[in-house]
Amino acid sequence: MNLSLLLLTCAPGLAICIYIYWQDKFDKEPKALLVKSFFLGMLSTIPAVILSLIGEAFGFNPVSPVVWWALLSMIIGTGLTEEFSKYIFVRYYAYKKDAFNEPFDGITYSVMVAMGFATLENLLYVAEGGTSVAIARMFTAIPGHAADGVWIGFFLGLQKLHGSNIYGIIGITLTAISHGLYDFFALNAEKNDAYLLYWLIVFGLSIYFSFKAIKIHREASPFKNTIK
Repeated sequence: MNLSLLLLTCAPGLAICIYIYWQDKFDKEPKALLVKSFFLGMLSTIPAVILSLIGEAFGFNPVSPVVWWALLSMIIGTGLTEEFSKYIFVRYYAYKKDAFNEPFDGITYSVMVAMGFATLENLLYVAEGGTSVAIARMFTAIPGHAADGVWIGFFLGLQKLHGSNIYGIIGITLTAISHGLYDFFALNAEKNDAYLLYWLIVFGLSIYFSFKAIKIHREASPFKNTIK
């Protein structure tokens, strides 16, 4: 992989990290902790692969001719395994830090982990598929992972605020379903135009509600009125 392709592969994830850092208006997070979270996101690919293999052993098959089983396989065997793998690194590392002291921090750290995961995944896909794959994923898979990170982070922020683990469970469940639907419709889009439409709807709604979630937590910051 040449330098220009490497930059094209890594730039989308890093750009989203910078955007989220910029959106954290009132209490910036320690840069060292953000960098660690990004690399922990890369590390989170390991449990994701292990869980995926366990899912295959239980018969999950995203390309099954049985539509409902293929969809369930995507939601549990792909969506849940990947989102849970990212979640545990946020929940049991960044979440416990003193710097995690407002709801928006859930979004910040979750997106850093998600972008670490997505960037390493992107490197693997682009190494095989080249420039066209890098460009396509820049506008689809990478923002999709970012949206997943925002939603898990949104609910982790609520969990930190209210002290109830139910918020984390809701976040993982909703994100796993969204991720699974995204992958299922994307995989089958070439077979059926309706699937392409469904994919666009799922993707569009994920991005839309991510921006809403960012705004909600940013405006609810307890530090908002302390900034002069």
